[in-house]
Amino acid sequence: MGAACAVSARILRLGTVSSPAVEVEDLVLSYGSIRAVDRLTFEVAAGSVTAVVGPNGAGKTTTMETCEGYRQPHGGRVRVLGADPRRDAARLRPRVGVLLQSGGAWSGVRAVEMLRHIASLHAHPLDIPALVERLGLGSCGRTPYRSLSGGEQRRLGLAMAVVGRPELVFLDEPTAGLDPQARHGTWDLVQELRSSGVTVVLTTHYMDEAERLADTVHVIDSGRLVASGSPSELMAHGAERTVRFWAPAGLDRISLRAALPEGSRVDEPLPGSYVVRGHVDPHLLAALTAWCAANGVLAEGLAVERRTLEDVFLDLTGRELRP
Repeated sequence: MGAACAVSARILRLGTVSSPAVEVEDLVLSYGSIRAVDRLTFEVAAGSVTAVVGPNGAGKTTTMETCEGYRQPHGGRVRVLGADPRRDAARLRPRVGVLLQSGGAWSGVRAVEMLRHIASLHAHPLDIPALVERLGLGSCGRTPYRSLSGGEQRRLGLAMAVVGRPELVFLDEPTAGLDPQARHGTWDLVQELRSSGVTVVLTTHYMDEAERLADTVHVIDSGRLVASGSPSELMAHGAERTVRFWAPAGLDRISLRAALPEGSRVDEPLPGSYVVRGHVDPHLLAALTAWCAANGVLAEGLAVERRTLEDVFLDLTGRELRP
């Protein structure tokens, strides 16, 4: 078995846990007159992957840092593995891994030396050589942290977060600055953590990442929760699926609409490009293709489209640029 398998097999496995791994209730944090987090409430199920997403300045990192014990709430309550993250920090530290948005290592320390130091603080750390190989850190092991590329710093930070076999891992923008290979490698590791019973809470600006990895997504904006659910629930809520196809311009759309299930709409936004909206299911597709066959229409490029999590995110938080 390769090093990747060895790492996966040695991550801590938890028993059945009924209580939430993280509880955030009416959380308030302010910077002077600016309320960064405004009575935010959500839970993280044990053994799940939960994504917290939102625009820049939405309060994601502030919330994560509060759950990690780095910030004192100005109001509300936070519990991590049933404990107060500040008062019980010493008790929680061996059980919780953290990947900060930036930093986390001494500037002049060599990458593998830093990882070994973190491992020495835990009773049963993961195998260092296997983890180094798993995250592609072998070539930069003797490089000082300050000289690592941004992607290498992220991968080292991820290694530091998981080396102690945590029960819970907070990952703040885990794939920021990573190339596609490293990004997919990080996704694989997150999925392995969940399979091993580890709870993962991550923030990300990549909606495809949240859609692929998360069991639950919490969308926050201006410090408030605006939506929660599984990716499929969020994408299905209030969404019309569409069928797009190409055919000769000027089809009889009134006749086509009459042949489709009730509530369907047919548009031709560009000559020869047709969009059918409504409750898209096999019956609608059968009616559409039957109408085309009966009217001698050869439809090309027929495809069923759906809203992505990014579509939902933009609908909830707006499409204007944020500072």
